[in-house]
Amino acid sequence: MSQLRTVQVLGSGGAGSGAHVGSLAAGLIARGVQVTVCAPAAVDRVHDFSATGARFAAVPRRGDPAAMAALRSACLGADVVHAHGPHAAVRASAALGGLRVPLVVTWHGRGHAEGARRRLRHLLEVRAARAAAVVLGTSSDLVDRARRRGARDARLAPVAAPVSRTLADTAHLGKVRAELGSLAGPLIFSAGTLMPRQGYGTLLDAARLLGTLDPVPQFVVAGEGRERSALQRRIKGERLPVRLIGARDDVPELVAAADLVVIPSRWEARSPLAQDALRAGTPLVATAVGGIPELVGSAAELVPYGDAEALARAVAGLLADPERRSRLVAEGREQASGWPTEDDTITHVLSVYDELAQPLTRTR
Repeated sequence: MSQLRTVQVLGSGGAGSGAHVGSLAAGLIARGVQVTVCAPAAVDRVHDFSATGARFAAVPRRGDPAAMAALRSACLGADVVHAHGPHAAVRASAALGGLRVPLVVTWHGRGHAEGARRRLRHLLEVRAARAAAVVLGTSSDLVDRARRRGARDARLAPVAAPVSRTLADTAHLGKVRAELGSLAGPLIFSAGTLMPRQGYGTLLDAARLLGTLDPVPQFVVAGEGRERSALQRRIKGERLPVRLIGARDDVPELVAAADLVVIPSRWEARSPLAQDALRAGTPLVATAVGGIPELVGSAAELVPYGDAEALARAVAGLLADPERRSRLVAEGREQASGWPTEDDTITHVLSVYDELAQPLTRTR
């Protein structure tokens, strides 16, 4: 049997999808699959796909003739093309026009748009879903969304949880807490892009409501984004116990140093922050949205999105109940032990490729 040839197509290559493609490429190559990754050069500088053994083709995230020609050239001779996200799927589908190559699409998340852009996003998702031979969703609600958009075959994908590096010892974590300015009171940590859909306005509302506690909890948020200035003005104007510390590459350590982790987002698929929290044994309060309930099960306190009072009650309740915190720690580690491994992910994806490529091989 000839070597299976696949092409992975990325657009902007967000942290989650880029890391997933890097892991997928390494695992597939280890199993004898030939892998080409098509992505903008800037994405490769972050993830270094060539280091996995994959061939890298620099393809801009555009739909002009030159970019589409480069993408089509990279896909010639492939047995399966695998696009990550609706934008990449639509571009890959156009590049494959006339070629008998099956297209697999993984939906890692969903876009948030309003007005005319929301309608355009809907049309993009419809085109992506209908172009795919198989859509793989990273959470059940994404699978349902793909089916509503017209996918012929949509399946839940066992996506591996990213495994953080070994956490520091207790003494070092104490230094981390000191750096964050939280030695006396509880440390509440969150991380994400500072955009409205991440719910940090609600987190600030909850921090204000919790200002009557003694000692007052210190909220620390890692990340950057266009809402930073507005959030910082609120923090200063209302004298809120919240610090914005910018982008960090030590989020797992910050999670381990915290007393609680909070995720106030409007939507998440398989939140890396939630995974870090459960693995580290840090109790989690999160919104009951997207793939979070499926990911964490009963191992976290879940609250409605946008409800500051519910968020504040959940945080205050956990801070006052060490037994409940201990139960969540134990349940979290048990939940995390059942998450898919990288091997599970690669085995599943390879089975999809084999399923789609074999009928074509027999007819060639």
